[in-house]
Amino acid sequence: MRKLLLLALMLFLLAAPVNAQEYTAPEAPKEALELMPVERTTFGQDLWTVVKSAIAKFQPELTAAVGICIALVTVTMAVSLVNGLPGKPGKTVELVGVIAVAALLLQQTGSMVRAGTETVSALSEYGKLLLPVMTAALAAQGGITSSSALYVTTTVFNTVLTTGISAILIPLLYCFLALSVASCATQQSVITKLSGFIKWLCTWLLKMSLYIFTGFLGITGVISGTADATALKATKLTMSGMIPVVGGILSEASEAVLVGAGVMKTAAGTYGLLAVIAVWISPFLQIGIRYLLLKLTAAICDVFGVKPVSDLIGAFSEAMGILLGITSAICIILLISLTCFLKGVG
Repeated sequence: MRKLLLLALMLFLLAAPVNAQEYTAPEAPKEALELMPVERTTFGQDLWTVVKSAIAKFQPELTAAVGICIALVTVTMAVSLVNGLPGKPGKTVELVGVIAVAALLLQQTGSMVRAGTETVSALSEYGKLLLPVMTAALAAQGGITSSSALYVTTTVFNTVLTTGISAILIPLLYCFLALSVASCATQQSVITKLSGFIKWLCTWLLKMSLYIFTGFLGITGVISGTADATALKATKLTMSGMIPVVGGILSEASEAVLVGAGVMKTAAGTYGLLAVIAVWISPFLQIGIRYLLLKLTAAICDVFGVKPVSDLIGAFSEAMGILLGITSAICIILLISLTCFLKGVG
């Protein structure tokens, strides 16, 4: 069956035009299209346009996120004050505080999880449209056999990986949040340990998936080449520090993206790269700022000595970190996949 697929794809690519410049990338999804530059200039300027548009669009949501964090601090202060009164009701007031925090955060977290899931789906679907174009362009330059084999292998692997993340990690994330609420409400050690195990399982599955993917690319020789040492070092350091859970793994694959950006000569390649970033950047900002604000809020609330409440806020920040890792990993995986086809033939 695999040989038949390769043969069919080779026959299709043989009939393709010879000039790689004639290939056109599929139009970016509607949400991403709003961030794309109206007139194309250099890649760096176009990328900066996408980033600026995403930041401008995100500012109203930043205000709402800050407002929720202020409300969380207020709830924690109120619980702390009531606990300090004579004849305090004990754990009852802490339970009320946990319920109030959960009520404030569950709706916001649910919308962020949906945004992350939609981003994974959008990136995967756009990749299915873009990768055949890049494969055909590469084949037109003489890499018919290697491009067809690389297309089949990478597409199957990428589809299985993105589907697995969406189908397994997202439900586990919801399970982690539910157990975290139960743990902070009941303060039972068994539930706390189970919550910790679910968190460990989420991060382990995500890391292992990326290790397998980047390992596969390394074996096939995709993650290789030379790039400016200073730029590469800065990119690895930034990526490792910014992205929770998977930053260290993805930083090791960043050379492929830098080298690939240097060899993207076709309009399809540059447009596709910008479109992928445009799909990803808005959810990244939405989830990322909430991750940072919740971590800061948890640290502030911990000062008031209401451990169940501050622990629950910390758990929600950890969930945002895992979700941030998922969406960022999918974006980088797709960028590296595009680089596979651009570097498939020396």
